[in-house]
Amino acid sequence: MFIDTHAHLFYPNFNEDVDEVISRAKDAGVHNIIVPATDVESSHKVIKLVEKYDFIYGAVGIHPHDTKDWQNSLIDEIEELAKHEKIVAIGEIGLDYFYDFAPKDKQMEAFKAQIDLALKINKPVIIHTRDADDDMMNVIRSYKDSGLKAQFHCFNGTLRNAKELVRLNHFISFTGNITFKKSDSLRDIAANLSLESIMLETDSPFMTPEPFRGKRNEPANVKLVAEKLAEIHHLTVEDVGRLTSYNVFRMFGIGSKPGGINFTYKIGDSLYINVTNRCDAKCGFCDREGDAVLNGYSLRMAKCDEPGALVYIKEIGDPKQYKEIVFCGYGEPTIRWDVVKSIAKYVIEMGGRTRLITNGHGNLINKRDIVPELKELINTVSISFNSPDARQYSELMGLDTRYYSEMISFAKEAKNYVEKVVMTAIAMDDVNIEKARKIVEENIGVEFRVRQYF
Repeated sequence: MFIDTHAHLFYPNFNEDVDEVISRAKDAGVHNIIVPATDVESSHKVIKLVEKYDFIYGAVGIHPHDTKDWQNSLIDEIEELAKHEKIVAIGEIGLDYFYDFAPKDKQMEAFKAQIDLALKINKPVIIHTRDADDDMMNVIRSYKDSGLKAQFHCFNGTLRNAKELVRLNHFISFTGNITFKKSDSLRDIAANLSLESIMLETDSPFMTPEPFRGKRNEPANVKLVAEKLAEIHHLTVEDVGRLTSYNVFRMFGIGSKPGGINFTYKIGDSLYINVTNRCDAKCGFCDREGDAVLNGYSLRMAKCDEPGALVYIKEIGDPKQYKEIVFCGYGEPTIRWDVVKSIAKYVIEMGGRTRLITNGHGNLINKRDIVPELKELINTVSISFNSPDARQYSELMGLDTRYYSEMISFAKEAKNYVEKVVMTAIAMDDVNIEKARKIVEENIGVEFRVRQYF
């Protein structure tokens, strides 16, 4: 279920019981552990660990604390160590100005040299930063479009920086620090980032989560980090484990990409219906044409793979076991409106509840007014509003401007036939969220929600 992406199992305080530590991790549902080195000596220790334990992977590199005597000739040794098949990254590297263990210029020299090595050998980097945010961000910006992939471990920076890093295709990870009583700011950052950009870690033997703070940390405690993220994002621990493990595959190549087709998939206490991958829009923020993986589920489905209503109904079973049945997927559900209606009729008759997630173009798609057909079949309609500006909406959706007015008309009419209408917008920098909120709440008269993109 879980992957601990950062545990220093070569530290002396693991010497006497590392086998027991690993056994407890497996019992806690930890499938893999990544052990990052901090210097050349520990890099050799990491190699020994990955060779002894099949589910451990490693990273080699020199931590900023250990760059006082940095020489560029060290790069050759790190590169040689990185050739091992179970070394998945260069790390832990970075900048740390909190302690004066190494001059800033030496830290910077070592940091850039190791990034350059990672790019040369096509491996990601694991980054440590403390009290060096400005310099760190400037360095990372300088590698934009280079193909660099980075994990910012034990993140303690700002939300603004976190979002920028994710936009640059990097990942954020939190340790037990997210459970600390005074870490509200970190929890706020986690809440405002999509789980698609987050990984789990313990930073063992440091950063022990509550309620064990003060004791030696170990990989089994990664479950406590997952539980806190599940609480923050209103998901199950299983959701967090599945999604963050897929993120590790995307970053480090550990594990495998979800395969097959999921016609239905569970998130939280709701069941989602993968109706179709077809859509009339071509949103730049949608991965429909990419891997089509959502929350760790493979949703890729060709038109010829689309099943009939009975297949979905069989997988649903008793709809009352779920909070609601949600028509979603990576396409526009109203493209298969007759199938949606058949499933919804079954759900309602069996005492369940339904929600339709749509772009609001159903009338144009079906060439008739389908909104009255929502009555007594759909409890909630969630519509992608996306932007308060018709031109920006059209650019985001890859459609002409008439679709904007059609979406608004759909929302206004839907109020007359369903219990609740919700309109959503993605929290992107160039989208005026407050203007969108005002239009939705005051002009259209329905509920407004912000969706996290990064």
